[in-house]
Amino acid sequence: MSDNHEIPLLQLKNLKKHFRLNGGAMLHAVDGINLSIREGETVGVVGESGCGKSTLGRTILRLIEPSSGQILYKGEDVTKISQRKFRPYRQDLQMIFQDPYASIDPRKSVVEVIAEYMLIHKTYKTRAEVYNRAAQLMDMVGLARRYASMYPHELDGGRRQRIGIARALSLNPKFIVCDEPVSALDVSIQAQILNLLMDLGDELNLTYMFITHDLSVVKHISDRIMVMYLGQAVEIATSEELFNNPLHPYTQALLAAIPEPDLAMRDVPFKTIKGEVSSPINVKPGCRFCKRCEYTKPECEGTDKPLIEVTPGHFVACELHKN
Repeated sequence: MSDNHEIPLLQLKNLKKHFRLNGGAMLHAVDGINLSIREGETVGVVGESGCGKSTLGRTILRLIEPSSGQILYKGEDVTKISQRKFRPYRQDLQMIFQDPYASIDPRKSVVEVIAEYMLIHKTYKTRAEVYNRAAQLMDMVGLARRYASMYPHELDGGRRQRIGIARALSLNPKFIVCDEPVSALDVSIQAQILNLLMDLGDELNLTYMFITHDLSVVKHISDRIMVMYLGQAVEIATSEELFNNPLHPYTQALLAAIPEPDLAMRDVPFKTIKGEVSSPINVKPGCRFCKRCEYTKPECEGTDKPLIEVTPGHFVACELHKN
């Protein structure tokens, strides 16, 4: 048996989530994801809206049940165990949601929202201990204690997101899915929340999956990045490697779309992705991007493309890099 230090904190093996639609058609939201995440690492997940990023995060935490594949946490398969047996794992696996207002109960005060998970899991013997810990968490996320008795609607988006972060931290988790946690915030507040997450990650040795469509954000916070397209991973690499040497045509197109704040670049032709996103319903085997790719060849269709390690740690699912 391998040494415990070699076992990833979280490992996904051919993870799939398909939704059955009216008429029997299947929507392939997540379609065969293979990914290992080490303890203390931040893995960014990027792709355009509808590619399956948020569904992947919710499936990992079993907020929605996977269709097939495996979710291994510290080497243990937690994919098919009952929700009752999965409950202890919920303390280790938490989520910060995209909309801080929609994800918290508007009828509870700030301190009650933060205390909610601790009361459910009975992590302390008395309510006084729970509320004392909630106050400490407010300090940790930079939320003044004078807001403790206020309600979410009385606060701005940045402070509401700090409530969501404090609640996620309340059970001392090891792994947190951050589902576009800054996309609903002003740019100046985004930077504050990103820096807070990074500081907490270092201080508490947290492991993040950071889901976003904003490439500048993902570059800032991630150690490694997985690029998704229509439910599949098309490229995985370190943040630096992905931005310096993108291999998949879809990744190249995403990076080319980032605005350059340089007047010297104004005459450089703007590269766009042609065609429309294919339907994720009853998807045929083959590269999902081939209908929009300028390098498409016959081999791109017919069979799904596995991730191939082109250089150490840099994986891509593309016929262009098969040999």
